[in-house]
Amino acid sequence: MSIVIVGAGQAGLQIAESLRRGGYEGRVLLLGDESFAPYQRPPLSKKYLADDMADERLQFRPVEQLTKQNIEFRPLTTVTAIDRAAGEVVLASGERVAYEGLALTTGTRVRPLPVPGAEHPAVCYLRGLDDAKRLRSQLASAARVLVIGGGFIGLEVAATARHAGKTVTVVETLDRLMARAVAPVVSEYFAELHRGHGVELRFKVALTAIAGNPDGSLTATLSDGSTVDADLLVAGIGVLPNQELAAAAGLECANGIVVDEFARTSDPRIVAAGDCTWHINRRFAAPLRLESVQNAVDQGKIAAQSLLGNAVPYQDLPWFWSDQYDVKLQMVGLSQAHDSLVVRGAPESAAFSVFYFKAGELLGVDSINRPAEHMLARKLMSLGISPSPDAVADTGFDLKTLLPAP
Repeated sequence: MSIVIVGAGQAGLQIAESLRRGGYEGRVLLLGDESFAPYQRPPLSKKYLADDMADERLQFRPVEQLTKQNIEFRPLTTVTAIDRAAGEVVLASGERVAYEGLALTTGTRVRPLPVPGAEHPAVCYLRGLDDAKRLRSQLASAARVLVIGGGFIGLEVAATARHAGKTVTVVETLDRLMARAVAPVVSEYFAELHRGHGVELRFKVALTAIAGNPDGSLTATLSDGSTVDADLLVAGIGVLPNQELAAAAGLECANGIVVDEFARTSDPRIVAAGDCTWHINRRFAAPLRLESVQNAVDQGKIAAQSLLGNAVPYQDLPWFWSDQYDVKLQMVGLSQAHDSLVVRGAPESAAFSVFYFKAGELLGVDSINRPAEHMLARKLMSLGISPSPDAVADTGFDLKTLLPAP
């Protein structure tokens, strides 16, 4: 008896440990294609990039602790195929490993820059630890940094680079920062935050070409005809789900590996979890794909339960965060479908929250430097409690009174 987990990131590790906690006594084989033990990714764009965090602190567990749990971790192991008829995975080495249950936690990969010159050695991406090591090394010697993409990763890298004294320019094709995730009031706050730290922001322009210079630097040409010279270009233009292995095995895929509310793929012996899944969450009407620590952990637990024969539906509340300079943005829920919003507190105070509503129902809350309010919002939404917009707007009203008595 064995369960094979393909992908040794947050979701893969969660499944492995949840299987052991759930009493599974068979072989648990955790296969990772990197050389590292499972590690945290969020610090890569912040403390680790700033050289303020050792490699060991990134690790979730020392390999010895995995061994104590009887979890067999194999790094530098690539799965090239799934033989569903035989119940085996095929490794790049040619080895075939049998499974009674299979979990796919293959994650995502960066979306490459689709422009001439993108292969220039000063062009970097940030997804895994190898990327972070290379970026950190090149950042140390760079004076001018160009960031393509005004999303979370791009802005976190920009903040880290600016804190290190680099000249930083951010190029965003849309008209504001983090436009797909937050309201204009939040975008404008972070735009002013970055400008206040000396970052140049260029909106509604796109990168069209990269040309190398004799000194090793590059010149980036933008869609308005302007150019930006840089010693380092960091691209943060999104990611793509690693679904090819699943698709080649005949599993249903869309914008990721399709799973039901129990994290089961179209093959009942195979589950999937984390960033790579196009999944059902009972809280939402339509399937979705999320790139977050919360989703990897909570969906990983659901996947493990399915492998153990327990059908537990996924209905956890999504939450996210981003650290930029000394500002913490914490988000809960999914606010994209909102029809109204209320700002609680004053943006100029550098501590406020934005509550998003649809037909009077609270969809999500973005909190800037208000961790207690973020945690309160998570409690309210978990319980299905929607404060009225008027109550939210009244900063004198204590939202905690809406919680049931302990």
